[in-house]
Amino acid sequence: MQLHGKNLIGSSLSSLGEAAFRAENPATGEALEPPFCEALPLEVNRAAEMAALAFEERDGQSAEATAALLERIAGQIEALGQPLLERAEAETGLPQGRLKLERERTTGQLRMFAGLVREGSWVDARIDRAQPGRRPIPKPDLRRMLIPIGPVAVFGAGNFPLAFSAAGGDTAAALAAGNPVVFKAHPGHPGTCEMTAAAIQNALAESGFPDDWFSLLQGRGADAGQTLVRHAGIQAVAFTGSLGVGRSLFDAALSRETPIPVYAEMGSINPVFLLPAALAAKGEEIAAGLYASVTLGSGQFCTNPGLVVGLASGELDRLVSALAALFAAGRPCTMLNRNTLDGYSRQAEDLSAKETIELVAHSSPEPDSARTEAAAMLFATGAEAFLADRQMSGELFGPATLVVRCDSEEQMLEVACGLQGQLTATIFAGEGDAPLCHSLRSILEAKAGRLLFGGYPTGVEVCAAMHHGGPYPATTDVRSTSVGTAAIVRFARPICYQDWPQDQLPAELQDKNVRGIWRQIDGVLTKDDVGAGAGRPL
Repeated sequence: MQLHGKNLIGSSLSSLGEAAFRAENPATGEALEPPFCEALPLEVNRAAEMAALAFEERDGQSAEATAALLERIAGQIEALGQPLLERAEAETGLPQGRLKLERERTTGQLRMFAGLVREGSWVDARIDRAQPGRRPIPKPDLRRMLIPIGPVAVFGAGNFPLAFSAAGGDTAAALAAGNPVVFKAHPGHPGTCEMTAAAIQNALAESGFPDDWFSLLQGRGADAGQTLVRHAGIQAVAFTGSLGVGRSLFDAALSRETPIPVYAEMGSINPVFLLPAALAAKGEEIAAGLYASVTLGSGQFCTNPGLVVGLASGELDRLVSALAALFAAGRPCTMLNRNTLDGYSRQAEDLSAKETIELVAHSSPEPDSARTEAAAMLFATGAEAFLADRQMSGELFGPATLVVRCDSEEQMLEVACGLQGQLTATIFAGEGDAPLCHSLRSILEAKAGRLLFGGYPTGVEVCAAMHHGGPYPATTDVRSTSVGTAAIVRFARPICYQDWPQDQLPAELQDKNVRGIWRQIDGVLTKDDVGAGAGRPL
């Protein structure tokens, strides 16, 4: 398809402002056509107002209609074919093999949410029947379920041009819950976002949804995003990116006259704890797995392990030596864009300048700045120095990790206690490590959203049981996930109906279970109709 570089307000093209920018191929430095128009506040506000109006005027879209929309979006993305992968590769430097897998993840999660919507139990319907004869006061009839929250502002992630972008997990979850989406494209891959947005608009037209149900806004700076979050029509925000930007959106949402929830995923160092028996049994195997996980995607996944913690010993020294050999044998890798490379380089220089940190190894030859390349780096320090310097526990977004040597088990536990919130934490343990493993697990349960045993945190399975979130600053809401079917509840809110007539209730709450979903009736989970043996007797 021919890119136009304009904002998409519903299905209408808009380019009111004069400011424009171009994407850049990080592997070549080439500026890509066309220029993309920066969205003005007028355009941002119009997109939000149209989404709010479309939501108000919705005529009870059925679960089947929503599911069909999600499936059509998946089909339209697949219909874009090779040109979508080629544009994404040009804008990010990511190989097409990786992008093909990411496209499959994108379409797969859209279809996964379609299945969830059709099945219907996600609305968490609860019915407590009236007890008019109860004394001293009668009990009313109460029926509760989740309903859509309203228009959602979604921000695309720089490191996933498809799976966390225009039609990514946040958009899929918001649409599945029954909400319109106003999408702020990531400036690193605006053309990829435009192509995907066109696919969504085609699917809306095929499905009979209003075109105002989805809009695309382009822009490099913070203005468009801040304007969008502050608009009264927006009812929730989803963001994946840096701590600074995520926190600014969170603060903006809280400063509104009516605050709204912000579900921001903002960073993690994903600590890996190596216990003695595991190191002794398979140290070289662990070293190989760690290196692959640290450098996967040029270290630009939110789950790359940026911290490795072990007890000072000959086994740990051998693991560090094995890691050093792997890092030294590696080649520099192309980063997503110039800003990401600059941020990585600055932080790596800061770490290298510390007297308490050793740069153990790095990839060779020297990175080519014209190709936006970065060196993979292995650092090491002692636990005492690590505990005394909070900067060492910050995220270094790129292909690097820091090994921390602890003098005792107590010091290892102290390191774990001092960590901030994380998306993941990993323990490698073997025979004889059970007591220390148990103590670590108890600490890390309060620090991370996903605990791994004997594995590597890169690779986030999209399924019902996945939790991709964690305590602040990993995310702004420890209760939520941005991956898996549980993500849908972020964009829904509960409502309770008291003593309403049957024909005025949503289908999910009527006595007859016409949708055949699981419901809680008088405290009992069942698919029965009300009065058909479900719940306790009146």
